[in-house]
Amino acid sequence: MFKKILIANRGEIACRVIKTARKMGIKTVAVYSDADRNALHVKMADEAVHIGAAPANQSYIVVEKILEAIRQTGAEAVHPGYGFLSERMDFAAALEDMGVVFIGPPSTAIEAMGDKITSKKLAQEAGVSTVPGYMGLIADADEAVKISDQVGYPVMIKASAGGGGKGMRIAWNAAEAREGFDSSRNEAANSFGDDRIFIEKFVTQPRHIEIQVLADKHGNCLYLHERECSIQRRNQKVIEEAPSPFLDEATRKAMGEQACALAKAVGYTSAGTVEFIVDGNRNFYFLEMNTRLQVEHPVTELITGIDLVEQMIRVAAGEPLPFAQSDLKINGWSIESRLYAEDPYRNFLPSIGRLTRYRPPVEGKTDRGGIVRNDTGVFEGGEISMYYDPMIAKLCTWAPTRGEAIEEMRLALDTFEVEGIGHNLPFVGAVMDHPRFVSGNITTAFIAEEYPDGFQGAKLSPEMLRRTAAVAAAMNRVAEIRRTRISGTMDNHQRRVGDKWVVTLAGQDFPVTIEADHHGSTVVFEDGAKIRVTSGWAPGQSLVRAETDGAPLVIKVGEIPMGFRLRLRGADLKAFVRTPRAASLAKLMPEKLPPDTSKYLLCPMPGLVVKISVEEGDEVQEGQALATVEAMKMENILKAERKGVVKKVNAAPGASLRVDDVILEFE
Repeated sequence: MFKKILIANRGEIACRVIKTARKMGIKTVAVYSDADRNALHVKMADEAVHIGAAPANQSYIVVEKILEAIRQTGAEAVHPGYGFLSERMDFAAALEDMGVVFIGPPSTAIEAMGDKITSKKLAQEAGVSTVPGYMGLIADADEAVKISDQVGYPVMIKASAGGGGKGMRIAWNAAEAREGFDSSRNEAANSFGDDRIFIEKFVTQPRHIEIQVLADKHGNCLYLHERECSIQRRNQKVIEEAPSPFLDEATRKAMGEQACALAKAVGYTSAGTVEFIVDGNRNFYFLEMNTRLQVEHPVTELITGIDLVEQMIRVAAGEPLPFAQSDLKINGWSIESRLYAEDPYRNFLPSIGRLTRYRPPVEGKTDRGGIVRNDTGVFEGGEISMYYDPMIAKLCTWAPTRGEAIEEMRLALDTFEVEGIGHNLPFVGAVMDHPRFVSGNITTAFIAEEYPDGFQGAKLSPEMLRRTAAVAAAMNRVAEIRRTRISGTMDNHQRRVGDKWVVTLAGQDFPVTIEADHHGSTVVFEDGAKIRVTSGWAPGQSLVRAETDGAPLVIKVGEIPMGFRLRLRGADLKAFVRTPRAASLAKLMPEKLPPDTSKYLLCPMPGLVVKISVEEGDEVQEGQALATVEAMKMENILKAERKGVVKKVNAAPGASLRVDDVILEFE
């Protein structure tokens, strides 16, 4: 077994590999850029080597810099994680030439399957059903439009060397094909150093289901069942689960056997994933093979009990797999929510800055018999950089059934405290309560269909609103008692805390009466309904962990005048708790309106201006491209919301902008 391995990556996956290596008694070497000098993976590793400037193309994806770090430290093997160099054939080949073990597949398998164009051709030759499309190289946008017209819209424009949603666009017409080709090629060049693009038919209403395979150097190849990855935004997975709520045993077996056959055909070893799109009749089509560990591998680990990173290391060291296909059973259900530094209230645009608060839920077994796991690469006080992928953590839950796993995830998400940056916790929290997700009736179009106008916060059900109002009333009573003890005196003249209150929540008034005792409060509503609330919350605490009629409820709490800011299940609410008299007077107060910014194009996220598409005096039409801003390796095209005339251009290509900086002014 290896004594020392180097992790050619950063963030949560580097930390994940270090944990398993530590468990196996293997020393680890981290590499880091200028931006990651104080990163968590650097602190966790036994050694760390600086490899260059912050941009990935000056550090993490420069092969020679990784090779030099290996020479300096004497590492015997390299784990590439995912992204960066994980699917670079030349990197794996360079390690082989050095006599250093690549903890992944042979370079020949990466070459055969890591390139999306080549892999599709090989799959077709092997008799695997593939999606119709054009597998040749595409020279320019004109050719892209011509091919798209022939294939038939909608089409998927994809980077051959792509991954993680980078370099991917869906085009529904010729104009979008032209625009999508240019953006995909630019993103591919910046992210992977490879700007080759191919086009395939976009299958509407598909499910994205992938098979995890694991192969050793002794001829054994097994499939570790499937993962459902259909909840996607911009072709980037957001929520994954294992197993799929859609597959039956016959389809699962057929997909697994086909995935293994494909892996064996290219001499694959190590962990890999064969991705399929599956239609409503459970017909499946080969999409691509990822010759690396997947971001969503923890859900497979949780339902199989197998540490995939450990098996990758052991396979790389020449050991045979210690189990057979018949040993791989599905135990329970697991769900993963990816925590992204993306602001859902700004159309999920990237967010950077300092994590002023980062408190994930406690990992391990829960009181309800489930499991919580959080793979992360950040810490409170750390910086979220504009240079790398926006994912900062992967929150996973396990339980015996899908419904229980969802409930564990709801509570874990509501417990997860993140402040200082925009993030998608509210959005994934809302998905967990969405009827379509709960039923398992999902496709890759779920987000586009259910949130066509973006995400503006979840609306709680009437039952959940009542539970939340009851907790707010009980919290207010605790806060009022604290206030009387601070401002009053402990004698017979101390102010008495009243029993009757009005909780104003989500535009509704809930008149309540509180019947309190030493163990909690019974909140009585105007219609006679009662909710029993118990909690150990005290004023100043940022989380309330309560039970309402015995059911757990976790809420993030902030103080506001006459009430609380409450965040749960994807909702962000102001709960005002007033006396009946104060509540009646509050209705007479005028509402403050937000400022009018309709005559400005504001930068929606911190980023770099790539292109200004208009000039002063230009008349623009609704939907016209105005500017392109790049952040976290993604190009974002800003378009006109209505007709107008450009009065002033305030930014130029190359400018670095902050949130709400004015790019254009209109007459």
